[in-house]
Amino acid sequence: MNRHTARETAFQIIFQIDMNDIEPNEAVEQFLDTDDVYPFLQTLVNGVTSNREEIDQTISRHLEKWTIERLALVEKTILRLAVFEILFLDDIPERVSVNEAVELAKTFGDDQSGKFVNGVLSKIIA
Repeated sequence: MNRHTARETAFQIIFQIDMNDIEPNEAVEQFLDTDDVYPFLQTLVNGVTSNREEIDQTISRHLEKWTIERLALVEKTILRLAVFEILFLDDIPERVSVNEAVELAKTFGDDQSGKFVNGVLSKIIA
């Protein structure tokens, strides 16, 4: 599994955690149907879930005319994933995290999701 695929999978797992209120390890096992989990994927899922409060505060400080509660779950999950990478994973360039998030938004969101995600994340890394 490459990092791009791991991000897509992490997005789907974190989305399910929020939708179904289940534990991260349970969600990973259900989604992958295996105990053998790619370490980067596990880092993303556990990192986002265990640092969610700090991540959400960072996102909230950079939203204009929005609150985090009003964000659609797709965009909120993508932003959480990218902000985790930006704040906690020093080995990944910020622009890579932003670009990957925009690609996820284009894949899983609506027509405006990519622009919205890019705008919020650009403010965070500025």
